[in-house]
Amino acid sequence: MELENFDLKTLLLAAIKSEVESKDVYETLAQRVKNSLLKERLLFLAGEEDKHRAFIESLYRQNFPDEELVLPEKSPVPLPEVDPSEDRLLSEIIEDAMRAEFAAKEFYEALKSRFEEEKIQAMLQVLANMEMGHYQILSKELENLKNFENYDEYWPMMHVGP
Repeated sequence: MELENFDLKTLLLAAIKSEVESKDVYETLAQRVKNSLLKERLLFLAGEEDKHRAFIESLYRQNFPDEELVLPEKSPVPLPEVDPSEDRLLSEIIEDAMRAEFAAKEFYEALKSRFEEEKIQAMLQVLANMEMGHYQILSKELENLKNFENYDEYWPMMHVGP
C-alpha cells in the first residue's frame, strides 16, 4: 500500500477511524445474526478492533501531544468500506470485511516505515498479523455461510451443544 502522499497525522487518524468503523460493523452484524458461535466471533473481532484503536490513539497522542484527536468524516486514505445494511447478504458483508482486513494488514505493514523505534515497528507488525488473523477467521465463516447462507434462521440452536 502506498502511503507516501499522506502525513503521519492523517495516517493515524485514518487508522483510528478505520478501527472504529470496523468495530461498529462487527457489533452491528453480531446483533443481526442468530447463530451463537458466529455472534461470539463477531463480538471477538469487535473487541480486537477496539484494542487496535486504543493502541493507534496512544501513538497519535505520543506524536501529537498538543493536538485534539478529531476523526475525519471520511478517511482520506483509500481503505475499503464495509456496508452492513440488512438488505445485503451476510456473505457479501463478510467478503467486504475480508477485503478491509487485508487492506488493514497492508496499511500497518506500510505504516511501519514511518517510525524509527523498533518497538513501534514491531507492534505495527503485530497489528498487521492480527488483521490477517481476522481475515482468516472471516474466511472460515464465509465458507460456512456460502454452504448454509441462512442456516442460523433454520437451526438457531445448531451450535449450542449436546
